[in-house]
Amino acid sequence: MTPPDGDDRNEWSTSRYEGSHSFVYEYGEDVIELLAPQAGERILDLGCGTGHLTDRIAESGAEVIGLDRSEEMIEEARSTYPDYRFVHADARDFSFEKPFDAVFSNAALHWIQEQDALLESVSAALRPEGRFVAEFGGAGNVSAIVEAIRAELATRGYSAETPWYFPSIGEHASTLEEHGFEVRYATLFDRPTELESGANGLTGWLDMFADSFFSPLSDAEREDVVSSVEERLRPSLFEDGVWVADYRRIRVVAISPGE
Repeated sequence: MTPPDGDDRNEWSTSRYEGSHSFVYEYGEDVIELLAPQAGERILDLGCGTGHLTDRIAESGAEVIGLDRSEEMIEEARSTYPDYRFVHADARDFSFEKPFDAVFSNAALHWIQEQDALLESVSAALRPEGRFVAEFGGAGNVSAIVEAIRAELATRGYSAETPWYFPSIGEHASTLEEHGFEVRYATLFDRPTELESGANGLTGWLDMFADSFFSPLSDAEREDVVSSVEERLRPSLFEDGVWVADYRRIRVVAISPGE
């Protein structure tokens, strides 16, 4: 899923997402097992990207609708999977006439700072006692990368806010409960993630996911900062020709309020 409209963040390229960053949706296969979709269920894939996990969920026999705020991603999904319905909408403000048995989300929630607006929309979309199943970045996610970026920016007189929502389990569970959800399962775990493209993997990751950190910089300054970030991180995150990002993920299952 791409960042919400109006945020000074990346506009994702479908070709890059499908190629060098395909791990985003490939890791989502395990989250589908947690969702355990059933034939005949109505399920919303929130932040569906190019629709690969939407298709996997539909293999269960469930009726699945994909939603993403990136028009480019939605167009690609519609082209690849013409039998499914894909909706171009913002996760913070969407609605459907018929309720869903479940809302599923993989690698999308950490792009949304406005969790209250998101959870209001999710709650309204679910039937009573429907389930909300999600995985996203948790506390400490890519902390080494962020610290290196901030350090290099600081040496040049710049500062930048982290663009992501990376909560602890307690923080996120409390927010869910404030919106009437009952948290049935929550876990925070390390998941070191190999970046594709070999020696260029970190540069590609920064271009795709961390572009907002570099928005005040000229092209020359950006190139210098990225090179310096690589040098800072090489001893800890680069091994045998591969960059390994220090990912930490939260998985959560929550049940919407009953009647």
